[in-house]
Amino acid sequence: MKIGFIGLGIMGAPMAGHLLAAGHELIVPRRKKLPEALASATVVADNTAVAQAAEIIILMLPDTPDVEQVLLGENGVVAGLSAGKVVVDMSSISPIETKRFAQAVKAAGCDYLDAPVSGGEVGAKAASLTIMVGGPEAAFERVKPLFEKMGKNITLVGGNGDGQTTKVANQIIVALNIAAVGEALLFASKAGADPAKVRQALMGGFAASRILEVHGERMIKRTFNPGFRIALHQKDLSLALAGARAIGVALPQTAGAAQLMQAAAAQGWDQLDHSALVKALELMAHHPVAPD
Repeated sequence: MKIGFIGLGIMGAPMAGHLLAAGHELIVPRRKKLPEALASATVVADNTAVAQAAEIIILMLPDTPDVEQVLLGENGVVAGLSAGKVVVDMSSISPIETKRFAQAVKAAGCDYLDAPVSGGEVGAKAASLTIMVGGPEAAFERVKPLFEKMGKNITLVGGNGDGQTTKVANQIIVALNIAAVGEALLFASKAGADPAKVRQALMGGFAASRILEVHGERMIKRTFNPGFRIALHQKDLSLALAGARAIGVALPQTAGAAQLMQAAAAQGWDQLDHSALVKALELMAHHPVAPD
């Protein structure tokens, strides 16, 4: 297929690389520097040109305003669409705005899929992402072979917006688990136990989780180089709380996790991995889980 890919960041570059390696033609907008692994991609003038040249256009961008600019702004994707194409937004953005973007794409005679992912940089590089999709089933089946080159757990959840809603739910669960693991290891360390051995013991019981396994180890080893930055998780929790207000739902634990992330960001830690949320807890306790 001729695939347009816009957003070649930490996640997007390896995702695009998997598609290129699978033999698809990759079309990207001009940029200052193209990742070396994507050197064989076709470079065109702008986002409109990408949409004109590609059958399927994939976006992997940081936030809702970025997606709006790429789709609807000057030299945007929608201006280059012709009937029968599919736009796939794999960013994590507002479910409400997603429905508006879908309408703009549909008005051009094209299909729209919101397909946010979970798994971070590791999952993007390993092609093991979880992909949560909202949109028409026929468009999903058409794009599914591409999803299978980027991820493992691929689910059509429902209509447009439902993929983004699922991603917000995912980010709620992840944030609360990070906070829980941070509190547990901090408690153990402050009480005088070895947090590494406590974590090892807990991994064999009902408290075992992927967060305890991966991020618990990060907290102990102090490896906070970003797989998924606090700043991006802050954005996702803001989407959760805004959505909760809109539908009249209280999310008190989510609000608490959002405040912990805000506390971490206020200390200048927003570019660290979201497991560094534990540093906000450590600040309040005047005690680290483990020495830096």
